[in-house]
Amino acid sequence: MESELESELAPQATAGQAAEPGPAAEPLLRLTDVQAGYGRAALVLRGLSVTVAPGSVVCLVGPNGAGKSTVLKVASGLLKPRAGQVVVDGVDVTGRSPQQLLAAGLSHVPQGHSVFPEMTVAENVLLGAYTVRDRSEVEARTDFVTELFPLVGERWSALAGALSGGQQKQVEFARSLMVRPKVVLLDEPSMGLDPKATAVVFEQVRRMRDAGTAVLLVEQNARRALESADVGCVLDLGRVHITGPAPDLLADPRLAQLYLGGRPKEVS
Repeated sequence: MESELESELAPQATAGQAAEPGPAAEPLLRLTDVQAGYGRAALVLRGLSVTVAPGSVVCLVGPNGAGKSTVLKVASGLLKPRAGQVVVDGVDVTGRSPQQLLAAGLSHVPQGHSVFPEMTVAENVLLGAYTVRDRSEVEARTDFVTELFPLVGERWSALAGALSGGQQKQVEFARSLMVRPKVVLLDEPSMGLDPKATAVVFEQVRRMRDAGTAVLLVEQNARRALESADVGCVLDLGRVHITGPAPDLLADPRLAQLYLGGRPKEVS
């Protein structure tokens, strides 16, 4: 049966889709016609296609059960697709292991808090470079992340467990960048955070993008995430039903009514 979201938004999907990137903006990450599920259960992703261009934040939003987190698990190698293709910077990496996907340039920050609370901020961050043997390279990466996230440098010797939830998320972001990824995959980064911490987290997402790292973001706080993204994708029933510039999705009254919880903000 066709979902409410599909029936309301599908007629606009083609017209509203973002243009395919040209030769100068070849996607860093492309998932094409991906089908995936867990065990013998029915498919969660049913022919999903998503692209992430250099220098962009792409946000996946949709109702619970739409398959948002499953997209990130497929992209990071935690879940092998049953069909379809995953391409990173022009290289087909479909079905490869998480370690191989990390080496290919994908860094995954999972849902919830993943810091080790009894280790220092420094120890948590440097875990992200455990495969890097060149000490000077590790030092260069450390300088980069502490400049990008000043709080990480300020609390370098503190126990990670003593930090607030929002501060711990910055430590996770810093750790993910220690491998110099092409794309960072963020799963619900604002989960459990208060509005002030959430605002800081999305500011850090933009800083990562501005520093040269593309981001594929899954977020339940759809309106806040779309305000920080360049491209938005609305998922339902395991497919992308509409995609386009994030500001356009925020201004779409049908999307606001069906999913964002009210009327769109008026543009002054």
